[in-house]
Order: sequence, then structure tokens, then C-alpha cells
Amino acid sequence: MVHHQRHEHAGSCSRSILDAEKVFRAIGLKKGDTFLDVGSSSGYFSLVASGIVGSHGKVYAVDIDEASIDTLKEEISARGVKNLEAIVADITGKTSLAGESIDVCLLANVLHGLFANNEMDGAFKEITRVLKTGATLGVVDFKKNANTPRPPVSIRLTPDEVTAIVAPYHYRKNQAVEVGTYHYAVVFSKE
Repeated sequence: MVHHQRHEHAGSCSRSILDAEKVFRAIGLKKGDTFLDVGSSSGYFSLVASGIVGSHGKVYAVDIDEASIDTLKEEISARGVKNLEAIVADITGKTSLAGESIDVCLLANVLHGLFANNEMDGAFKEITRVLKTGATLGVVDFKKNANTPRPPVSIRLTPDEVTAIVAPYHYRKNQAVEVGTYHYAVVFSKE
């Protein structure tokens, strides 16, 4: 797969096209978990996750876009959310997150961009560093044939392609399931 133009991360919200509760049921997020939302944008998944993990859990929302994180911080403050930390960081480099501290990680509408931009090695080095052994990694992305305005079909990945990309980073595929009209989830465990 050769891409000549760099994919720009849109930073747009998934709220209108994805049901976060359905995604979290598919990846097994539960009370007390420490959760990482990679490429969180304005925090749609992070805010829902904070309610699921509860007061004994923790949510980290990480995005490279400062404006999106600022929007999320305003929402956190307005709602009085205590278990959600929004962080401006590039997941393709080292973040401030502690090693082996995360139970569940979600990449929602993110993997296709990392792959198109050849940023997989940096991203997975950091994701693998912060996930506990046995932790869950959920990759949610657009179906290759879905009729949505973006991303371009040329950079979309099938569940089998996702597995081929992620597995070499020491992840075992648990399942692939449909999570919406336009989306699937592939759920992995860190080995």
C-alpha cells in the first residue's frame, strides 16, 4: 500500500456515527479500569469511559491537537469529572504516562492515519510501553467499503489488515466485531 499524500488527522468527533457504549462493550471496558483514549479529539469516548470506569478507575485522553484537548478540559471542568486527565501529546513519541499502567487502550478512527503516515513504529512502541501485560487494545476503524465522506477509501483498512499490522507488535487478536453502520472493532490482548 503506497500513499503519496500525507494523511491529515481530522480531529473530528465520532459522536454522530458511533455508539461509545457499544464500542466499550465490545472491548470489555469495566469499572476500576485505567483507560487510554489515543487520538481522543474532543473526548467523546473519554467522557463516556469516565462514567464506566467510575471513581476507582482513571481515564487518560491523549491527542496531538491542543485545541481539542482544551475543549475537553473545559468539558471536564463543566461536568466536574474527577477521573479524566486530558493530555496534549504525540503518541508517536514518549508521553508522560507511566509504563505498564493502562488496562484498556482505544484507537478509534486513528489507526488508518498512523498507517498511512508510516507512524506505526513510534506509536506502537509507546502504546506497548504503557499497556500492562494482558491489557486490551481496541482498534475501531471505518469499514473499507463504507459510504462516509472520510477518510478516503484508499487508506481504510480491513479487520484482517489491522490484525496483520498490529500483531507483530506482540498483540494477540481476540475478536473482530461490527460496532456500527460504518465501523468495526478488532480487539487484541498485549502478550
